[in-house]
Amino acid sequence: MSMLSRAVRPAVAASSRVQQQRSMATLREIEMRLKSVRNIEKITNSMKVIASTKLAKAQRAMQAAKTYGIANNEVFNNAEATEGGKKLFIVISSDKGLCGGIHSSVSKAARRAIAEEGSNESSLVVIGDKSKGQLMRAHGKNAVLTFNQIGKDIPTFADAAEVTDLIVQSGVKYDSVHLVYNKFVSAIAYEAAVMEVLSEETLKNSPNFKVYEVEDDATRDLAEFSLANAIFAVLVEGHATEMSSRRNAMDGASKNAADMITSLQMKYNRGRQAAITNELVDIITGASAL
Repeated sequence: MSMLSRAVRPAVAASSRVQQQRSMATLREIEMRLKSVRNIEKITNSMKVIASTKLAKAQRAMQAAKTYGIANNEVFNNAEATEGGKKLFIVISSDKGLCGGIHSSVSKAARRAIAEEGSNESSLVVIGDKSKGQLMRAHGKNAVLTFNQIGKDIPTFADAAEVTDLIVQSGVKYDSVHLVYNKFVSAIAYEAAVMEVLSEETLKNSPNFKVYEVEDDATRDLAEFSLANAIFAVLVEGHATEMSSRRNAMDGASKNAADMITSLQMKYNRGRQAAITNELVDIITGASAL
């Protein structure tokens, strides 16, 4: 019996060593993954703090820029122009990601609006590389202009004026402009919205504008200035929405990383305890055999 036990012990010891090696390899993998997730948590926390700081500035700028949009609405509501004709859609997004679904939100709204009007009757201008990539596949033939590198920081009226000048110089024909953007509802919510701006010809033909003898240059300047005002208002509001969405996305990512760290730490501790127990079993077995 003793000879059988002596023959079995080497096999058991070899099997135990293999199991220990596998456990140590698994523990090293968990330890490396823990380190990676902790680094990710640090990055997402930093991005969340930066987005929170930028959000406060963006909200102040948005409140100041809303007066531009309100002034435009007063002009166009009092004009009582008839709807219809060729429309120009301007989609407002950004070049950066890691901010939730704000880009797909405006892209879906733009696709719905273009489909309702008919793709052959509409022109398209896209501000931001993210929505550009989503819209060019289906509506590339409608695209007149695309812009990027606008609104890296808080957008200014100069940015909006530059976009307006390039649209005017492009010679695209339209009766009204529909700005598709993300409306800032609260710090945790947004929704796709559309702001309408009338063209020079539509303003001239509106009933309330015909009453006054307005020179052509003045009407043209009013139409261009109104378009720049509207673009500025939605650029700033879209920027505030982006900062809010990025902060929320990074907050969610940090919480998920923290949950994963807790889970991996528990798994690591259990594996380490199991490895220690196996070593103790080997020691006690060896001592008993001696």
